[in-house]
Amino acid sequence: MSLLSLKNISFSYDKTPVLKEISYEFEKGKMYCIIGKSGAGKTTLLSLLSGLASPSSGEILYNGKNIAKIDKYAFRSRYIGVVFQSFNLITKYTALENVILSMDVSSCKIKNKKQLALSLLDSVGLDESEANRRVLKLSGGQQQRVAIARALSYNPDIVIADEPTGNLDRDTQKEIMEIFRSLANQGKCVILVSHSSEVASMCDERYELVKISGKKVI
Repeated sequence: MSLLSLKNISFSYDKTPVLKEISYEFEKGKMYCIIGKSGAGKTTLLSLLSGLASPSSGEILYNGKNIAKIDKYAFRSRYIGVVFQSFNLITKYTALENVILSMDVSSCKIKNKKQLALSLLDSVGLDESEANRRVLKLSGGQQQRVAIARALSYNPDIVIADEPTGNLDRDTQKEIMEIFRSLANQGKCVILVSHSSEVASMCDERYELVKISGKKVI
């Protein structure tokens, strides 16, 4: 059984159709890429998958249950981790503090948050010295690693990333993709949203969104 399923999902914004009857299946232990040109609805789909928006029609199922019937806060803070394109880190905080804050928000019972946060940051390639630096003192690639560690802080089943390599050089892109591959190998369901065919080629499966003609629904 799929961990996450989209059943005939449609979405309209201001009566203009953005997505129409999309049906996708996502399983544990696999890395997926959702590709498409600008305006095809990639970011909209990410918002729907993460529970930040609701479809106009159709269902999104997590472990067979419609997420519309799951507490949205619990879904976003426990079951699914999101890595945003712009990272969305608190820049006045250190990398370590950003990860710990995510643990606090999730309300998960964690005995030693600092130790776990350091372990997560180490797993994505940041040592303790880098973990204790303010985010503004880190490079773009390092900030992306912090964002991934933060998304993992409450051990979600699903990790979604929006254009995770869009602002990175090729070498750093390869390193970040290796982190996502490692997560899939550990049993996570990893869903990447990207316009890059190179990123798509590194994934197990890909779904392509095509921009639909935007006539308003009367």
